[in-house]
Amino acid sequence: MDWKIELIHVPVSDVDRAKDFYVNKLGFHADHDQRVSEDLRFVQLTPPGSACSIAFGEGLGGTLEPGTLDVIQVVIPDADAVLAELHAKGVEAEGVDEQAWGRFITLKDPDGNRWTLQQLPVWSTGAADQ
Repeated sequence: MDWKIELIHVPVSDVDRAKDFYVNKLGFHADHDQRVSEDLRFVQLTPPGSACSIAFGEGLGGTLEPGTLDVIQVVIPDADAVLAELHAKGVEAEGVDEQAWGRFITLKDPDGNRWTLQQLPVWSTGAADQ
C-alpha cells in the first residue's frame, strides 16, 4: 500500500503576502485560493515538479505560530543554479553548504518559516551503480 504526503500546512500571518512570495518569488503553482466564507479562506500551492503541496489561509486552525515551521526539506536538481535564481528574484537565501549527504540552501519566507533545499549527492541517485 502506497502512502503519499499530499499537503503540508504552513503557518502564515498574511495570506496575500505569503501567496505572493511563494508564487512570484519561489515559482510555486497556485492551485486553489477559495474564500469559503467570511471567516474561512483556503490557499493551496504546489512547488514545480512536486506531488506534495502546501496550504495556508484564514480560519484553518492549527497550533503553530507563523514563523515557527522549520521542518520542510525540498530536493532540488542544482543548488548553485537555484541559489542564483533565488538571489536574482530578491530572495534572501544562504548556501551552498557542502555536506557528504548533499548540498544545501536555506531560506525563510516572509514570516520566518525556514525551508531547506537539498541537492542530493550523485551516489544517492543510483549513479554509483552504473
